[in-house]
Amino acid sequence: MELNINLENMRLTAEELAAGKPDASSALDRLWSGREPMTGWVQAPLHRDEALLEELLNAADLIKEQAELLIVIGVGGSYMGAKAAIEALPKTDTAIDVKFAGINFCSEYHRQLSEELHKKETALCVISKSGNTLEIRAAFDFLKAEMIKKYGAEETAERIVTITDRETGSLRAETESEGYLSFEVPDDIGGRYSAMTPAGLLPMAVAGIDIRALLEGAEAMAVSPAWDTNGMDYAIARKLMMERGKKIEVVEFYDPRLNYLGEWIKQLYGESEGKEGKGLFPATLSFSRDLHSMGQFLQQGSQIFFETVIAVDEYDLELEIPQGPLKGKTFEDLNRAAFHGVLEAHKKSGIPVAEIHLLRLDALHYGQLLYFLETSCAVTAMLMDVDPFDQPGVEDYKREMHRALERED
Repeated sequence: MELNINLENMRLTAEELAAGKPDASSALDRLWSGREPMTGWVQAPLHRDEALLEELLNAADLIKEQAELLIVIGVGGSYMGAKAAIEALPKTDTAIDVKFAGINFCSEYHRQLSEELHKKETALCVISKSGNTLEIRAAFDFLKAEMIKKYGAEETAERIVTITDRETGSLRAETESEGYLSFEVPDDIGGRYSAMTPAGLLPMAVAGIDIRALLEGAEAMAVSPAWDTNGMDYAIARKLMMERGKKIEVVEFYDPRLNYLGEWIKQLYGESEGKEGKGLFPATLSFSRDLHSMGQFLQQGSQIFFETVIAVDEYDLELEIPQGPLKGKTFEDLNRAAFHGVLEAHKKSGIPVAEIHLLRLDALHYGQLLYFLETSCAVTAMLMDVDPFDQPGVEDYKREMHRALERED
């Protein structure tokens, strides 16, 4: 395991972590058994479909030949994995701009996308298992109409890619009737675990990310022997924190490129664990910015939380300050000082702090991090005795949204 997981400041004993190992090992075995529903992501890194990978890369090349802008229409896990990676990772010179729709009902947001669509050569990628999610349906119908105004119906169909259910749903039916280029949403992988499926990989590839290296990183993490030693300690520690009355996990970053990874983590953790009155509330902070707003609360406020810091250890660029009292220091020198200073201050305040160290911010190590977080989250949920892969509360509010819309009619 190339990730360095440091739990020394979690205020837990080795005996407490060891006591959680049997249950955590049992949970991990269940994930790997192939018998649990919606666990297709667990073994996927070991059985990489090279033919599918080539098809995705070819589709990305086609989109980059057609367009200067790809608008990805999806919500929740259908877009967050891709957006987080695009914000975080280096791009190739052939990358084009990727923007996202279907994530709100704001008229002004969609008007601006429409304006950009008419200024630039554009393609659409629609990600939805059913095609009926309100945000996605509204954005697709609106943007497709704008595309037809610009390109006509026939060329518009050539500029649309769908990622949807293999056989059923309105989007699959439309895909077949219109002849869109299409990929499948795997039946056994839920949205929040789909970052390394076509739903995440195609937009990433269009944005110039090395998706092959990302998948290689996930594979390296999946087969790491560390799972049998300390790989599950973070999951065990999170469960112990909940038992000690810590209701909130504050996930912190010192690199702003990881900020949207925080949004992905909030969905992964919140939707997987928040059931039956259980679960940790996931919050995210970006340092050093948020030290000037939330630093006081963290230091001396109500101790209802613990912290998880995701840090990058090595950078290719160390930009030096050329003058003034900080002359000769690099921005990364200051970042490291902030990291160590805050950690020491919070230790003295008795705040439990977990550290996840990423060697460098590239596709290989990012793939390792994604797989580690997905697995740790699923194991923690199982330790809490909840199903990591359903979302009954989400289904409840979706039904109420449809009822409210019917009343408007």
